[in-house]
Amino acid sequence: MIKRAYLSLALMTASISVCTAGSINFNVWTPSACGNEPEVPAIKQENIETYNQSIKTINEWQQAANAYNTCVVNEANTDNALIAKTANEKQNKFRLAVEKIKIDTDAAKALLDKGNK
Repeated sequence: MIKRAYLSLALMTASISVCTAGSINFNVWTPSACGNEPEVPAIKQENIETYNQSIKTINEWQQAANAYNTCVVNEANTDNALIAKTANEKQNKFRLAVEKIKIDTDAAKALLDKGNK
């Protein structure tokens, strides 16, 4: 049962990741599905109460920052994999086109050579 839940979660995460892609503007990549990066809180030191509240806020920030950073890494990895897959497919398409042209050229040359003899 637990394996099935983990598998379902992994598949849902994969399908969400596949549907989203970051964007590149002015040579800066930005994730599209991670929300805003949590702002780093300041440590307050007016008194013990404000200091303790600061520590609580920092702990909450750490959890949000970890979730954000995990999202960024996952989305970047998904984007990188998609870019590599697309580039490989385009390279293979080009290679096949070059091979076909060579085969067609060789066949035409052989046919013409045969007719000139």
